[in-house]
Amino acid sequence: MRIPADITDLIERGALVAINHSGGKDSQAMSIRLVEAGIPRDQLLIVHATLGDVEWPGTISHIRKTTFGLPPVIARPRRSFFEMVRARGMFPSPRYRQCTSDQKRGPIERELRRYLAANPRFAGRIVSAMGMRAEESAARWSRHVVRLNNRNSVAGRTWIDWLPIHELSRREVFDAIAAAGQEPHWAYGRGMTRLSCSFCIMSSLADLRCAARLRPDLLSAYMALEDEIGHTLRPDGTNLRETLNRLDAA
Repeated sequence: MRIPADITDLIERGALVAINHSGGKDSQAMSIRLVEAGIPRDQLLIVHATLGDVEWPGTISHIRKTTFGLPPVIARPRRSFFEMVRARGMFPSPRYRQCTSDQKRGPIERELRRYLAANPRFAGRIVSAMGMRAEESAARWSRHVVRLNNRNSVAGRTWIDWLPIHELSRREVFDAIAAAGQEPHWAYGRGMTRLSCSFCIMSSLADLRCAARLRPDLLSAYMALEDEIGHTLRPDGTNLRETLNRLDAA
């Protein structure tokens, strides 16, 4: 893979390269490519924001098994997804994705700041690698591959966000995993197309139906929470029970 010149410069100056890993196919392919690129192993770190009960089972063990023995940091939110929803009285929405800020980005950034503080050899330099791909959406297509993170670049810290697999297609992602002799997370083989929360506000109807089949107990917990707060996971305002009944009747 071709590493941008400014990223290469930071790596040569000893920066930490943090691989944001969800357990999904894109994170896995990104990890493979970064290891194969020859970045010194002592500058690579895996960081995963665990989603607790709403995360797909086996995600952390899958990450450990497929990241070549790199040290993992597990970032934990201050409150669970269900606790967050109850406190707000509503689920997140595509427009206001509190789940991303509270359950993923915030905990990861907090752990990486701690890691930098505890490891002064990196001199406050960090490259945060994320597996976003242009093919996924118009918003991701328009993102800069390399960008200074102004919010975290403070007090002698230089924080660069990098999208190493931005140009890859879905097929190329799976090909990279296969070429490394690995397999993607088990949920893909059972029918899921994305790996985030088991029931995600961004899920397609096909993924929603698949998750309902694979995790019926968790589905029941989501339905009970919808009834409790009078708000729905689905952005169209239809509750999960009605949505799935419609799918089954179609």
